[in-house]
Amino acid sequence: MKSKKELIRIVRTSEGDICLDDTGRKNGRGAYVCKNIVCMEKVKKTRGLDRSFKFSVPADVYERLSEEIKKYDEQ
Repeated sequence: MKSKKELIRIVRTSEGDICLDDTGRKNGRGAYVCKNIVCMEKVKKTRGLDRSFKFSVPADVYERLSEEIKKYDEQ
């Protein structure tokens, strides 16, 4: 278990878009992932976002999120 400050929020908006929520305040259903690429790869492998958002997340969305999280991992 980690605090929210150690995690990054991924949001599914009412329009169906999936994006990273840097502020933690965007409207929509959210899921939290560690700020490193290892956690994101595990979420991708287990299809964790599919379960959280209750719909099939396309593979390209996982790739885009992985690229964005790599930026956090490098900092």
